[in-house]
This record gives sequence, C-alpha cells and structure tokens, in this order.
Amino acid sequence: MLRRAGLIGDIHCESARLARALSHFHGLGVETLFAVGDIADGAGDLDETCALLQKAGVVAVAGNHDRWLLGGEMRDLPHATDIRDLSEATVDYLSGLPRTRTFRSRRGAVLLCHGLGHDDMGELNPDDTGYALESNTSLWALVESGETRFVINGHSHHVMCRTVEGLTVLNAGTLKPKHRSVCALADFEDGYMQVWDITEDAIVPAERWDF
Repeated sequence: MLRRAGLIGDIHCESARLARALSHFHGLGVETLFAVGDIADGAGDLDETCALLQKAGVVAVAGNHDRWLLGGEMRDLPHATDIRDLSEATVDYLSGLPRTRTFRSRRGAVLLCHGLGHDDMGELNPDDTGYALESNTSLWALVESGETRFVINGHSHHVMCRTVEGLTVLNAGTLKPKHRSVCALADFEDGYMQVWDITEDAIVPAERWDF
C-alpha cells in the first residue's frame, strides 16, 4: 500500500540536481521514490544519472525522450544523447523501463506514467479549458475507465495538482532549471502534494496542494 512518495520530474540528464533531490528525500525519511521518465537528452551525464536512480532504488517509467533515444529518433534535438556514448548498463536500464506502473493507496489506484497512461506525449496543463480539455482523448480514456484515481506524470514540465472528473493529476515538473527545477512529495495518507524549488543554493518549500 502506497503511503507517500517522493516525485522526480523529467530529469534530462540533470545528474547534479537529481543527486540533491535524492539527498533531500533521504533527509525527510521518504523511502518510496518515483521518476516519471524523460531521463535522457540533456547536457549532463546520462550514465551517472541512471546509476544514481538505480542506487537509490527509484521506481521509474520511460518517457518519450527515452523512447526516442533507444529507437534512434529525434537525434537532431539540442543536447540529444548519443546512444553510442552510453554504457551497456545504461542502455539495459533504459530498455527495461515500462511506460506505466500501477500502485494501490487507501485513496485509490495510483498510475505512474510519463504523459497520460500509455500515451507518452499526452498532457494536461494547469490552464487547459474548453476545447483543449474536451479534446484530450488520453485524459478522458483514463477518466472513463474508472480504474485510476491518481496519475503521477511529467512531460509538460509544469508542476501541478489538478482534478478533472474525479481523476487527480500530480505533475512532478522537471529538474531542468531552464523551466523550473523542482521536486515534490505526494502524501496519500494525509492527502496533499508538497513542492520544493531546487535553486542553485538550496531546496526551498513552495506550493502545497490538498487533494
């Protein structure tokens, strides 16, 4: 039964910030750690990033950038990782990541994914309304299935807690400082999501949302 989990958003090879987030969660006594994918494609060291995830026992899923890396797609992107530069252990690790994982909490089923379910390009944004919301087929498929109460995801790089028709989406954001470097805690016992900003000098409390 899932009680609480440390949430790590899109990493994009930010190994130094990942190490700081892992140390932060360790200091809080958080034992369950989730990573929402997009581990690859960034200016940092992917071998080091994957080694940190494995050493800390982080439960991870694959994102679209990880899929593209392994499939040799979109390699003209800025800071795209070259698979030829990676260790065999890193390639094996990324190849073994599923797209989704499911957990039980006392508040309902929790789905860990990158986008929305198996759609690793799906997303829900904080300000989506009207047609943007109505046409989100991946979101409504999850809502209508009735099998999931919480989605922990990333992809959009927008840290968020938003409920749509009984489905609560907890977006873990990203470690990339270009967008907003954060980590978060989801507490399924007391029903809240706490966000921390990862600055150059510290990890600072930010938003807290109840769910």
